[in-house]
Amino acid sequence: MRMYDIIQKKRDGGALTEAEIKWFIEGYTAGDIPDYQVAALCMAIYFQGMNLEETTALTFAVRDSGERLNFSDIKGLRVDKHSTGGVGDKTSLVVTPIVASLGVKVAKMSGRGLGHTGGTIDKLEAIPGFCTDLPVEKFKKIVNEVGIAIVGQNEKLAPADKLLYALRDVTATVDSLPLIVSSIMGKKLAADDDCIVLDVKTGSGSFMKTQEKSRELAEWMVAIGKRAGKRMRALITDMDRPLGNAIGNSLEVVEAIETLQGKGPADLTELCVALAAHILNLAEKGDLAQCEKMARGAIEDGSALKMFADMVSAQGGDESWILSPEKFPKAAYSHEVKAQKSGYIVGVDTESYGVASLLLGAGRNTKEDVIDFTAGVYLQAKTGDRVQKGDVIAVLYSNKKTGFTAAEQRLLAATRIEKTPPKVAPLVLDIVE
Repeated sequence: MRMYDIIQKKRDGGALTEAEIKWFIEGYTAGDIPDYQVAALCMAIYFQGMNLEETTALTFAVRDSGERLNFSDIKGLRVDKHSTGGVGDKTSLVVTPIVASLGVKVAKMSGRGLGHTGGTIDKLEAIPGFCTDLPVEKFKKIVNEVGIAIVGQNEKLAPADKLLYALRDVTATVDSLPLIVSSIMGKKLAADDDCIVLDVKTGSGSFMKTQEKSRELAEWMVAIGKRAGKRMRALITDMDRPLGNAIGNSLEVVEAIETLQGKGPADLTELCVALAAHILNLAEKGDLAQCEKMARGAIEDGSALKMFADMVSAQGGDESWILSPEKFPKAAYSHEVKAQKSGYIVGVDTESYGVASLLLGAGRNTKEDVIDFTAGVYLQAKTGDRVQKGDVIAVLYSNKKTGFTAAEQRLLAATRIEKTPPKVAPLVLDIVE
């Protein structure tokens, strides 16, 4: 085979064969195919697209480009939940201990945040001593003994994805459905879980801005997951508003703990219960209504919070911080953001809210940036709320004084206040089986 012929075929709108896709992924991962040729192919895919057969072949080739985990020695059904990223999205910290406390095993690999979206691993590392880098055998031992473990993504899993993403990031080919699907599912399928529930975000704070695009992404990921023998489901959820009130690492951990205590924000609690119910339903624990009741019960009786504390302890963290979240340190400085006029908050640019948190030090622009775990935004008013001019709508936190002005300006510009109350969309917009 020649890479030239593969590029030309896709450029002209042809469908690549499984053998051609596998050959180019293997050659690129081995360093035998240069970046410029793969960049040309990515651009051809961006413009010409791929059908489901091609995308499945690409996903499986990415999955098979490195190690594949074997969790067969983990006793019981293994489940995972993946979010496509959003602002204030700390659902993994709530959903996974709920389902683990109800008898399904959670062997989860999560990522870090980059840009305006937060990462589960960054949040967990706000807990003192918590280790997100465990040897595979210890990881599986904790899952067997405790019921849950969450670690950072294994560098040896799906190395082709890392190479492809770095190239797509600098060639304006990130926003391509087959390339997005193969990136997400290639990594997910390299792990060895039985059931996967996808939380596909849609709206201003997500990478997929329209419900139509989000549904298409969800349908393709569910279809490919099923072809790999997994039980799959996707929820399309609203990200035209931040989830919960806290945006920023330790702020979000505290809010997740409060949610496990039964004292969390209504929207965060609602979505976490829904995701947990769908995971339990896929795991054949009951029908959706029964599973929702079980999820709420795990919060009410304290078993989900205990599961979270047990996981933290097993991974080297200080569980007393989970049981007494007031131990989390506060930022040295804070600043109140006040409404500029009276009326209803009719909508926000959620991505800008995430950027405001980043400006305060809660995120990273590059992988080398150091995160301020205490930095972030705490919302006092959200979409649908009525405010008076001068009311505090958010409090900004940081250990540096320099970011407040820019963060406040960003947040105010992103908040629309009008006289007429808005119609607020439901959190769960659609379900893809």
